[in-house]
Amino acid sequence: MLYVVAWPLLAEAGDTALRRLRAQYHPREADLIGPHFTLVFDALLSDEDRLRTALAGLADRRSFWFVLERLVRHDVAPPSRAAYLFAVPADGAAELIELYETLNPVPAFEAFEPHITLGLFDRAAEAEHLARMVERQHLPMHGRVEELALLRRDGDRLDILASVRLLGERS
Repeated sequence: MLYVVAWPLLAEAGDTALRRLRAQYHPREADLIGPHFTLVFDALLSDEDRLRTALAGLADRRSFWFVLERLVRHDVAPPSRAAYLFAVPADGAAELIELYETLNPVPAFEAFEPHITLGLFDRAAEAEHLARMVERQHLPMHGRVEELALLRRDGDRLDILASVRLLGERS
């Protein structure tokens, strides 16, 4: 499967906090990839050329700031009682949505909400408890998106196929 991600640049304390949370609460994914915003989910390998072209077309876009201000719990459909915990940006969300829409020309079934996945919990109450604790200790977090990457996942292996650096700030 193919994915396109935006790599967040965070201050050291924020980056360390997100990596630790992912390592503890989302260990299978944390071992594979660090904090990121996913812009293309589960694309077919046959979409590689289209995604490479679309990614290259974003090279003239400006890098942008974002602020993670809140955590959101996303419950898995019953009968499971599991829940994901996401860090959701306020500032920067519009830019991430615009990138998502550019890279995904066919609208998705669900509306896209930019997020960084922090963990998967067996029970929603566990996610809610952690959310309150993390919000008090670590939020808001300020960061910047300067690079996007096209990734190929094959089991427990993740390869970067292409990347693009967004333009810096105007002087």
